[in-house]
Amino acid sequence: MSVPATTTGVVEPPASAEKKRRLPRFWLVYAALMAVFVLSVLEVVTGANDLASSGTISATLIATMPIMLAGLGGLWSERAGVVNIGLEGMMILGTYGAGYFGYHYGAWAGVVGAIFMGMLGGLIHAIATVVFGVDHIISGVAINIIALGAVQYLAALTFADLPGGGTTQSPKIPDVPTLTIGPLSDALFDVEKKDWFFVSELAAIGRSLVNNLSFLVIIALLLLVLTWWVLWRTPFGLRLRACGESPAAAESLGVKVLRYKFVAVLISGGLAGLAGGILAMVASSNYRDGQTGGRGYIGLAAMIFGNWRPGGLLTGSGLFGYTQTLGLRPGDSVKALLLAGAVLAVAAAYLQARRGSRVSAIVMAVVGVFLGVVYFVVDTVPNDFSGMTPYVITLLVLAFASQRLRMPAADGQIYRKGSAG
Repeated sequence: MSVPATTTGVVEPPASAEKKRRLPRFWLVYAALMAVFVLSVLEVVTGANDLASSGTISATLIATMPIMLAGLGGLWSERAGVVNIGLEGMMILGTYGAGYFGYHYGAWAGVVGAIFMGMLGGLIHAIATVVFGVDHIISGVAINIIALGAVQYLAALTFADLPGGGTTQSPKIPDVPTLTIGPLSDALFDVEKKDWFFVSELAAIGRSLVNNLSFLVIIALLLLVLTWWVLWRTPFGLRLRACGESPAAAESLGVKVLRYKFVAVLISGGLAGLAGGILAMVASSNYRDGQTGGRGYIGLAAMIFGNWRPGGLLTGSGLFGYTQTLGLRPGDSVKALLLAGAVLAVAAAYLQARRGSRVSAIVMAVVGVFLGVVYFVVDTVPNDFSGMTPYVITLLVLAFASQRLRMPAADGQIYRKGSAG
């Protein structure tokens, strides 16, 4: 398999790697508007009035960012050809880094500490997989186990004797600054309270972006855009993606494959660490044992759902973050989603049937009918079901999105220097 070079000597991935049906240029905006419209209809049909309130959207942003950053870390690593199952462990390291450095040196030091601790996990993974050729899955699982034990030991060692601390938690961390534009926030809130169809929901979203918005949320969104620009618009990103498609061909054209893989895994660890930092400093106010709650794995699922691209990753992360947020809201909100899920499942069954996928169509139809029956039979959704919603969504999305996915061709392969020869 050969990889062509451009006139500038930059390695191009195979044409088939990027050959897909192109989406509209602003498809994310269109998708977001459609989602708001659907939520507006749901509020009218079901009477649930908290599906698109500014409080729900603000909480969704906070719930989405750790998942998105973890998935973004996985995207950097896997685009270079290194599978990173260790995202969960790197997030755990990030929560401790935020707690320790944030308490002793201030909020922004906590952010740097979270990134640093995550990069330590990335360094271990890079040395194991890139330098010594350890199986990527084995290395990632080992990092998850080691990180959990190491952080529990370090927390007991460093937080137990501090006021407000303990063996399983740090003292309170200083807050990261937030952005509030008072006059605009008040004006949008006035529109939100009027309950105008679709318009009030848009106002609620706008208010969530200008009222008490953490700078870490802004930084996370900027990192998503920066990742897209670096990986898809610069020679560096082109070479890095070539390492994940055909490392032998890339090396034959002068790309230092191992160096690119190493750097990508370090960046991956730093992003996962920052995800843990957001959990400790924005979603909470201190480090706590078990704080990640499997979000590293959900981030990996969101990355796969997004087909290893930033836009799809944001969509998947938002889906998981939104369902997680509604799990903490009144039961009427979750019940309204059952109706939406039933309609979407039936529509998906119809599309699968038209494509000739009879088994998938039958399964989706059964899921749609089940959700519809539950919606009409159950008065209130139990809290236990609400709490498991994000994880169920993760499994369903991966099960039914797998047919259109295409991972980097050399993802997970062990590569030795000189293989091009």
